[in-house]
Amino acid sequence: MAVRAIRGAVQVDADERDLVLEATAELVSEVLRRNALTTDDVISVLFTSTPDLTSEFPALAARKLGFSEVPLMCATEIAVPRALPRVVRLMAHIETERPRADLQHVYLRGAQALRLDIAQ
Repeated sequence: MAVRAIRGAVQVDADERDLVLEATAELVSEVLRRNALTTDDVISVLFTSTPDLTSEFPALAARKLGFSEVPLMCATEIAVPRALPRVVRLMAHIETERPRADLQHVYLRGAQALRLDIAQ
């Protein structure tokens, strides 16, 4: 079984607790769905958010989705001028037999602009 990483991001409409949780839950759910994963396949998830998102920890959304035994961590992105605002990113480490090329990275809402090469 190999360890692989899946990336993803979502832009949040505003820095409001419910909106951060909703957008993050959408992102996590879509990563699981597109990659046919369950929480048992996930080793850990690192969440980052842009410095303008401070109303809630994105990891709480994953906890509410059943990630009770998965190590989760949150951090703040570097405050780069002209960076896309209000973005939650994740890097999920998973166990899988699938090759890297078969994994689907997920960029939702305005965050699609971050990876035009793989935008859905």
